[in-house]
Amino acid sequence: MKEHDSRKLQSFENPDIKHLQLFLYLIPIFGFFPALWTLYRRQGSREQQTLSRLAVTLALCWLLSYILLGTGAQLSEGLALPLLLTNSILTSSYFIINIWLMVRLWQRRPPQLPLISRVSKRLWRKYLS
Repeated sequence: MKEHDSRKLQSFENPDIKHLQLFLYLIPIFGFFPALWTLYRRQGSREQQTLSRLAVTLALCWLLSYILLGTGAQLSEGLALPLLLTNSILTSSYFIINIWLMVRLWQRRPPQLPLISRVSKRLWRKYLS
């Protein structure tokens, strides 16, 4: 039984499987939870930690903006349509950015965003140190 467990653990050490795990973090909305779990446990490779910070930062920025724009649309009569339109553009952009990052990851290029990557690094270093 122990031999079977050790083979199971070794399969997760395969670089291709670790690379596939990174795609999990970039699934819009749902990838937030495994990324947050990786940050919470403070385990994983440097690449996993970096991508987890980026995925959580993107998801939290999208969620905060989504809530604020939705609330603004509910509270204002004259600005409801422009705020809802902005909200839909923001949500579409969040999905497109995640797909673009997945493509970069598939090409074995670093999945980074110019401003967001730096912000996520500083933000999470402050709270996780």
